[in-house]
Amino acid sequence: MHTNADAEVVAGFGDEWTRFDQSALTERDLMEMFDSYFHIFPWQDLPADPVGFDAGCGSGRWAKVVAGKVGTLHCIDPSEAALEVARRNAGAHPNCHFHVAGVDSLPLEDGSMDFGYSLGVLHHIPDTQAGLNACVHKLKPGAPFLVYLYYAFDNRAFWFRALWRTSELGRRTLSRMPYALRYFCSQLIALTVYWPLARFARLAEKLGRPVGSYPLSYYRARSFYVMRTDALDRFGTRLEKRFSRKQIEQMMREAGLTNIEFSDTQPHWCAVGVKV
Repeated sequence: MHTNADAEVVAGFGDEWTRFDQSALTERDLMEMFDSYFHIFPWQDLPADPVGFDAGCGSGRWAKVVAGKVGTLHCIDPSEAALEVARRNAGAHPNCHFHVAGVDSLPLEDGSMDFGYSLGVLHHIPDTQAGLNACVHKLKPGAPFLVYLYYAFDNRAFWFRALWRTSELGRRTLSRMPYALRYFCSQLIALTVYWPLARFARLAEKLGRPVGSYPLSYYRARSFYVMRTDALDRFGTRLEKRFSRKQIEQMMREAGLTNIEFSDTQPHWCAVGVKV
């Protein structure tokens, strides 16, 4: 029984990763997205054969890359269905260990981990601060933790934030539909919204225009498979929170992290800090 988890959200992600097990994800997409999150991670500061954890590993798409760089990686997720997908994706690495658990019951000793990360997870739980605290408790002093939380569009123009508020009305409705219906609607959105806007941004970029402010420009070089996956993630998840950069830094410090560094590139906000 996970106290800091929404059972409907956990089941929804199990459904998502079963439908999108990342088997069709290209190597290019995988590595470019991986680098977009991990380029600020201090690999050079880790000890030899470091032991760490992936909190909310989902499909294991990041774990199968990280596993090749570390000594031991604990892949943790509250969804048994998602973890089964992670085993298929990262299970070829014998240094990966898989655990069905939430952030409130991480099966690790406090102060035992050399590193940790949680990407796109803690904004989907009831108490994000408590989840972050729980992760940091597992780290050794001086160990880095990488986190990605949905941003509150604090670096965007007013019109962009207004556009998001409009889409949020749709998300709140769609995310409460039965799994099959939310899947169908999300795929329709991927086809009629994500793909046209992303490809328009790619065309504009080729014409020499700056496209950083364009809606969904992050996907301009991504495959349609990535868009389909993320559309289901975005519009099919009932519980979603968003935070400003200032709020995230404050939460990280409260959790016991210091030397905090933010990535200034998309996706926002991704940040790393080390345990005090």
